[in-house]
Amino acid sequence: MKQHQYHVTVQHLKDAKGQASTYTERLEFYTGNHDDIFQIVERLKSAKFFDDQTTKSFAVGLKLFSEVMLEHKDHPLFEEFLPQFGQFMKNLKQHVKK
Repeated sequence: MKQHQYHVTVQHLKDAKGQASTYTERLEFYTGNHDDIFQIVERLKSAKFFDDQTTKSFAVGLKLFSEVMLEHKDHPLFEEFLPQFGQFMKNLKQHVKK
């Protein structure tokens, strides 16, 4: 399957109390996606659902999650959620088109 390739890095900056992180390592991984996530971010920015940072977080989280779910759609974990997710995506695409 042809996929766009990504390198994702997450760095913990502060804990929930605002204290500086005690983590010295970053969470890094390589992943593929059937969609161009940069293009998805731009489309969602134009829809103006959220501010810039939230839009990026939403788009990346959504695409990373949905790719895992698509690749493992027969996994029992996704059995009940897959139909609702499909409806959510249709709804999202309708709102982005407007």
